[in-house]
Amino acid sequence: MAVTLTEKAANHISRYLTKRGKGIGLRLGVRTTGCSGMAYKLEYVDEADTADQMFESFGVKVFIDPKSLAYLDGTELDYAREGLNEGFKFRNPNEKATCGCGESFTV
Repeated sequence: MAVTLTEKAANHISRYLTKRGKGIGLRLGVRTTGCSGMAYKLEYVDEADTADQMFESFGVKVFIDPKSLAYLDGTELDYAREGLNEGFKFRNPNEKATCGCGESFTV
């Protein structure tokens, strides 16, 4: 099982943690919501939870709770700029469908 970051995503997270002045990494998870059933959630981590799985890419730690890991195994998190929009992009091989607005997905 693995979750990875692209170099662009890792650089963005590192810069944000430095600007924030604290934090040990990023927590990635899923929550039930939206038209397709699930949505990604991201938050910066100041302290690891003992149940979290930890992965590291380009020197940045990603923490995932055990329930979310089943839905996120194999996911690559990228950071992209497209025109005036920028943000994280999820490449999740477990996704079966996404909603029209792109806010939620089905596994």
